[in-house]
Amino acid sequence: MAKLVDSKETIAVLQKTNFQFKKQFGQNFLIDSSVLEHILSFSEINKDDLIIEIGPGIGTLTEALCERAGFVVAIEIDDKLIPILEENLSAKDNFKLIHGDALKVDYLSLLEEHKEFSSVKVVANLPYYITTPILMDLLEKKLPLKSITVMVQKEVALRMKAAPGTKDYGALSLAVQYYSEPSIVQEVPPHCFIPRPNVSSSVIHLRLHKKAPVSVQDPALLFKTIKFSFMQRRKTLVNALASGFHLDKKQLQDLLSSLSYPENVRGETLSLADFSLISDGIREILSR
Repeated sequence: MAKLVDSKETIAVLQKTNFQFKKQFGQNFLIDSSVLEHILSFSEINKDDLIIEIGPGIGTLTEALCERAGFVVAIEIDDKLIPILEENLSAKDNFKLIHGDALKVDYLSLLEEHKEFSSVKVVANLPYYITTPILMDLLEKKLPLKSITVMVQKEVALRMKAAPGTKDYGALSLAVQYYSEPSIVQEVPPHCFIPRPNVSSSVIHLRLHKKAPVSVQDPALLFKTIKFSFMQRRKTLVNALASGFHLDKKQLQDLLSSLSYPENVRGETLSLADFSLISDGIREILSR
């Protein structure tokens, strides 16, 4: 089993290569081996798995992933980290490094290259500045992923897991929960990273749904309905949707009334199932 790099070894590698952290890439390298072990354990990795890692840093997590998985593909955007990763993982014959932007990778082609693996999982300490775009990109592409286990800012994890009526609940909560079942695995304090971030972090595990948890006629319209409902949280749902869709308020009030929702209902109190009903009703209005 690969030995997880500790803080002294990480610092030694960075000093040896004269590596300079780049703020624009949101680089905070995890140096707590117990947290890494927790990530690995909760990901339930085995030799049937193809693992996609985004933002591998110097390869601390990557090496351990290679020991457990069938194959690991790591995507790194920073030019300066490429030679470090190539050197640290040169002995791994089940590893591929992609030098590029994770938001521009052709994941379907990547999966086709490794179609011999029965299970695909994402495991990563995500760069915080693009956490939400990366996660939504992976989810919206409807890739055949089994799970996503990632380190994110604590507040983002809380938003993904939030329930209706709570302060953290919003469009991100609904989008993530449409595609997956989120579980917060562990809270991780700033001292577990180098350099230390200004915020606490959390490991969150998303187990992807095999089938959407709600039935809706037009998923794209559902997400548009959710988006408009949370763009101006102080507005009632009627006013928010009337503004977003440019619809007559009376039509929307009649729709909500027919679904037994009060006239002053707000988006933050509604579940994914509620939004699916409202979205289907808006679809009927728009088709008239």
